[in-house]
Amino acid sequence: MHASRLNRAWLLLLAITGVTFWMGESGSAAGSLMVALAVLGQAFAKGMVVALEFLELREAPALWRWLIAGWLVLVLGLVVLAYALGLPKA
Repeated sequence: MHASRLNRAWLLLLAITGVTFWMGESGSAAGSLMVALAVLGQAFAKGMVVALEFLELREAPALWRWLIAGWLVLVLGLVVLAYALGLPKA
């Protein structure tokens, strides 16, 4: 059962990667803050899947899961802030 859960997690990571690639290659909303937020949301989801399934934090104490989630939110939030500050003023 453990291997099938890892396989599902791997397939989910592949699917999210495919969607992210498609969003980047479509070029329909280049420079859009909404697209950047969507991609970073997908990065958060991928990070949590990796942490919970491959680092086996699903079975760890809740504190560790919250610390990893908080770290991801902090890093991705700083990326959003840097991106937003770099956007041209309209």
